[in-house]
Amino acid sequence: MEEHILVFAVAALVLGLIVLVWSADRFVDGAAASAKHLGMSPLLIGMVIVGFGTSAPEMVVSLFAALDGNPGIALGNAYGSNITNIALILGVTALLRPITVASSIVRLELPLLLGVTALTGVLLYNGDLTRLDSIILIVVFAVLMGWMTWQNSRQKSDHLAAEVLSELAGDIMPLRKALFWSIAGLLLLIGSSRFIVWGAVEIATVLGVDDLVIGLTVIALGTSLPELASSVVAVRKNEHDIAFGNIIGSNLFNTLMVVGLAGSISPMELPADLLTRDFPIMTAVTGFLFVLVFGFHKAKRLNRLEGALLLLVFFLYSVYLVMTVV
Repeated sequence: MEEHILVFAVAALVLGLIVLVWSADRFVDGAAASAKHLGMSPLLIGMVIVGFGTSAPEMVVSLFAALDGNPGIALGNAYGSNITNIALILGVTALLRPITVASSIVRLELPLLLGVTALTGVLLYNGDLTRLDSIILIVVFAVLMGWMTWQNSRQKSDHLAAEVLSELAGDIMPLRKALFWSIAGLLLLIGSSRFIVWGAVEIATVLGVDDLVIGLTVIALGTSLPELASSVVAVRKNEHDIAFGNIIGSNLFNTLMVVGLAGSISPMELPADLLTRDFPIMTAVTGFLFVLVFGFHKAKRLNRLEGALLLLVFFLYSVYLVMTVV
């Protein structure tokens, strides 16, 4: 009986991840095209739609996991995605082509990410994600978004805005089609997330594995695939600020909004390993990226050697994670 359940659970997880990644791409494309038709500036489209829209999978999966009482999946997905985004995706992207960060807004986002990671650590230090903690995270995100938008609206130009404008100058879909994919993509995201959470919980139950580990590995990697695809495509087009901004924007969204929304709906006690193992590693990886980008180059960039170092960090973390579980 358990074998049959495991087969169905694995099938649900795999199918759910495939649909999730595909629908996330449709959702972001539709939302970006809709925003363009409605007159939103390229800078806001780059920051909000492209930068944060790729985190829609993490948000929906974590929300349903929180509603179902699975904090390991909810938080493991968010923080595991942050580790994957920096160590694996930026590592792969920089290895393919060195990334130069010219946009002032993208350069600003990285120290902000380090700061909000530290703030989150203070809030979670007592071992609980309370509703008040969650509201603080959401408010901080709203304030940061408003302030960054205001700051950059005063600039006449920005590299990120120029790259987004160039990307949108191509064959943009009609408004009706864009609205359709915005709605259909979101509905598919919700539906596939239910399959993913059910499959992950069943796999963890049958195999006797902590659901935190499932969230940190399979689900985190799966929900990070939109960031991987968009960053690799962007850097191959020499749209470096989009490639880098996708990752930093996604991590900001995961740290503040994904965790904040999940905790506001369902306050939760944190898994012990998350506080002693995974959150410190996420903080260290974020700090390491800050040092790589700002510490060694006058031009803010990430070269192939540094990309390889990030990949090594991801490999070592993965090995360490397996060793602590086995």
